[in-house]
Amino acid sequence: MLSQLGFFVNIAFSFIAWWIVTARYIWPQLRLRQRAEALQPLLILHSFRFIGLAFLVPGVVSPDLPSSFAHSAAYGDIIAAILALLWLLLLPRRAGVLIAWIFNLWGSADLLRAFYEGNAGGLLAGQLGAAYFTPTFVVPLLLITHGLIFRILLQ
Repeated sequence: MLSQLGFFVNIAFSFIAWWIVTARYIWPQLRLRQRAEALQPLLILHSFRFIGLAFLVPGVVSPDLPSSFAHSAAYGDIIAAILALLWLLLLPRRAGVLIAWIFNLWGSADLLRAFYEGNAGGLLAGQLGAAYFTPTFVVPLLLITHGLIFRILLQ
């Protein structure tokens, strides 16, 4: 029980820390740029979502990690990474805006679904193994940047 509490505290503090970094350093730089230029660094960040494939690697995660969670998290992330890369290619074109919306809706929903599925399925922090840092460090940053992307797209 204590490890689960620590897991959630890690996630909460990561959200707080990334929000401060975003508010003080990232958003002030992006808000002054044109849309395509502001979106580029965020897309590059999301192109690294292939790291979700770590959920499928034996030895990185516990054999007790539910395979349904591992597969949906891994494949959801790789699809998001592919969409981010496709978006980078199409960003200056008209199709780039459509791909931006598809990517951002998919990517946000994928992360929120993983949080919900992990919580509803009783996922234990220890089952994540070395991939523990994905939901506790990386996912909060990704969710915050999804919010920035929505903000930029709606301007």
